[in-house]
Amino acid sequence: MEKRKLSFWEIWNMSFGFLGIQMGFALQNANASRILQIFGADVHELSWFWIIAPLMGLIVQPIIGHYSDKTWGKFGRRKPFFLIGAVLASVGLILMPQAEIFIALLPALWVGAGMLMIMDASFNIAMEPFRALVGDNLRTDQRTLGFSVQTALIGFGAVIGSWLPYVLTNWFGVSNRNEDGGVPMHLILSFVIGAVILIGSILVTIFTTKEYSPEELAQFEDEQAHQETAVVEKESSLLDIFEDFRKMPTTMRQLSWVQFFSWFGLFGMWVFTTPAIAHHIYGLPINDSKSEAYQTAGDWVGVLFGIYNLVSAFYAFALPYIAKKIGRKLTHSISLTIGGLGLISMYFMPNEDWLILSMVGVGIAWASILSMPYAILAGSISPLKMGVYMGIFNFFIVIPQIINALIGGPLVKYFYHDDAIFALVTSGVSFLIAAVLVVKVKDVDDVVKK
Repeated sequence: MEKRKLSFWEIWNMSFGFLGIQMGFALQNANASRILQIFGADVHELSWFWIIAPLMGLIVQPIIGHYSDKTWGKFGRRKPFFLIGAVLASVGLILMPQAEIFIALLPALWVGAGMLMIMDASFNIAMEPFRALVGDNLRTDQRTLGFSVQTALIGFGAVIGSWLPYVLTNWFGVSNRNEDGGVPMHLILSFVIGAVILIGSILVTIFTTKEYSPEELAQFEDEQAHQETAVVEKESSLLDIFEDFRKMPTTMRQLSWVQFFSWFGLFGMWVFTTPAIAHHIYGLPINDSKSEAYQTAGDWVGVLFGIYNLVSAFYAFALPYIAKKIGRKLTHSISLTIGGLGLISMYFMPNEDWLILSMVGVGIAWASILSMPYAILAGSISPLKMGVYMGIFNFFIVIPQIINALIGGPLVKYFYHDDAIFALVTSGVSFLIAAVLVVKVKDVDDVVKK
């Protein structure tokens, strides 16, 4: 028995919820720092609030992955998690910029941080089952198309979310002023629109996509692979993850350092870009988060983040062809180098328009970070250990972000004297270190055409 071949539009609808998820995620990435600053957070404190994001990924994703594998009911297997995640994330999106309405109960900064935590947990609740749905519903010969469509929708959602505040102000005249020192209306409205689109896009997937039952999926599996998997499941326990960690393949161990410096750099960029550009490019005082000029700087950061996501969406389709010509390691090393130089160049750019060039470099690195390490890793591990090792590999994404969250703030305060542009330079240097480390990775499947 074989899975039904899906049409392009069936695959599109199946992945459509990712548009809303990534739109909400982009709104958070581009604007959470300045919203927390408006509520009273200092520049050097921002990374401590952002520690919530990697912690939620570390805790929530494995749990949701486990339970979505085990769940089946009249609403399906993965779809209940989409809906729950979307509803909770929408609550966080609506309430975070409006945290001051709870000021009689708690300080706005605490409520804002709490909404950030809810958003991060909820995005993870929705995203993890979405990735699994592609494997559930698509035949082997359609999975490349499925992930390509998913990548495109992720890119489009990120661009829309990143650009929305700028568009509302410059195209529709929505105010970006801090009325009474609060969050500007264009940010509040952007987050509300993001919440509505998030719910709507998830509902498109829920109402247009049919899931296979566990019994049907079992019939699709190769009998021998199914028996081998059953044996592994019977003999394994949760404690085996420590043994798997100890015995991780050489390639994975080498890639762990590449991932560490890549994601250490990304986290610094996400947290400190807005205060860095506001101070270094726009010449605004440190911690001036409530002026109209600061909001203009923050809106431009959203545009820049949209640009790097747009570049990454297109570059992702070119990566397989480039890697086929020069190899995956060299492709990833060059991409990281371009991204690192892009981040470092932000220190030298004469005005905000030139930062577009910097973000083109970041977009090239971002596309490669999301694909090349996994392509290299997949060839070095057994299919029967794919799940557990992909879970362990996620540690090397989360741990560097947690470390940056803990030390990034003190670095900015005590070493960079609250000048956050040097945090971006540090991120660029971190990319360059990762680019050097890629060269030492053993890629067992990488065959370069001479």
